[in-house]
Amino acid sequence: MKIRDIIISHFTQRVIKGLFGVLPAALVIVILFWIYNTIQSFVNLYVFTPIGFTPGDNKPFWIAIAVIIFILILYIFGFLIETRLAMLFGRLVAKIPGYQTVKDMIGIFNSSKKGDTKVLVVAISGFGNNDSYNIGLMYSQKESIIKDHYTVSLSLSPVPSGGFMFEVHKKDIYIIEEASFDSHLQYLLSMGVKNLAEISKTEPKPIDSLLPFEKWLETKKNNANSTIQ
Repeated sequence: MKIRDIIISHFTQRVIKGLFGVLPAALVIVILFWIYNTIQSFVNLYVFTPIGFTPGDNKPFWIAIAVIIFILILYIFGFLIETRLAMLFGRLVAKIPGYQTVKDMIGIFNSSKKGDTKVLVVAISGFGNNDSYNIGLMYSQKESIIKDHYTVSLSLSPVPSGGFMFEVHKKDIYIIEEASFDSHLQYLLSMGVKNLAEISKTEPKPIDSLLPFEKWLETKKNNANSTIQ
């Protein structure tokens, strides 16, 4: 391959990588500006104009109004998201190719999830000797293709977007109940400067005092049977 082709290929790859790196942030900014302009036009036309009030180009005023309305809209959606209407709408849009994948990826970073959908912070046997452990995340508590094994993700530090996935036997997984997805993210970003006990505001514990994942599964199964009965 010629040097010119190598340079062009390298440059193209970097441009594409940069594009996809800034694209999510750019889309968010575009959407926010669109929401801002829409709210400004709507409020000015249907609220202020009929009463003869003209706020003009007072940007801080409009930004405050847009933020308040945007937060209220998010609150309403947060309330409706668990209703049957939202579930029906979810089933309809789920037929769109790629929608479910995007939804699952976004859901990974939703730290407000509870119950069976909550991201668990866990400890598994480490890469050192028998007394070492790695702290990872369980984004799903569904059994792996290997019987009695479950997927645990170990993220890189300080860039948590990459990492490794391991299929770990349930008896070798321990849940750190005091830790959350957010505290685990702080732990990664600190590169160990702050330990997880400090971030989670809890005291260090021996490994055998942590909740075994096997017991967590038993509790989940018992709760499901109680609900059916």
